[in-house]
Amino acid sequence: MPIIKSAIKRAKQTIARRDRNVVTKRNLKEAVKAFHAAPSATTLSAAQSAIDTAVKKNVLVKNTAARRKALLSKEAKAAGVTLTAAKKTATKAPAAKAVPAAKKPAAAKPAAAKKPAAKTTTAAKKPAAKKPAAKK
Repeated sequence: MPIIKSAIKRAKQTIARRDRNVVTKRNLKEAVKAFHAAPSATTLSAAQSAIDTAVKKNVLVKNTAARRKALLSKEAKAAGVTLTAAKKTATKAPAAKAVPAAKKPAAAKPAAAKKPAAKTTTAAKKPAAKKPAAKK
């Protein structure tokens, strides 16, 4: 066991982090095993979602996740599973949410609140100061 306070704290943090990572890995493995047991669009999307979650939580590297998802989709294609039905339902839900977001433009501000136009002067800007040449 560590003796120094910072090392003790670090050990506690490591244990807590490991517990979180184990849960994420377990969910990932269960989702992939469920897909292998019964390939379908829902199990495929659940497995891909679990992989994405693992990447988001820094449990899996991005390229590893891409490789695993590619293998899952390859197996799904061989089994005759298509993800088109799941994609159609996924695209419909955000479209319904986007409709209320389209509100009237924020032109309700009075004209007096606008900033006055920048001063129009005919004076030319000063050229930027040149840096001295570096010595060799």
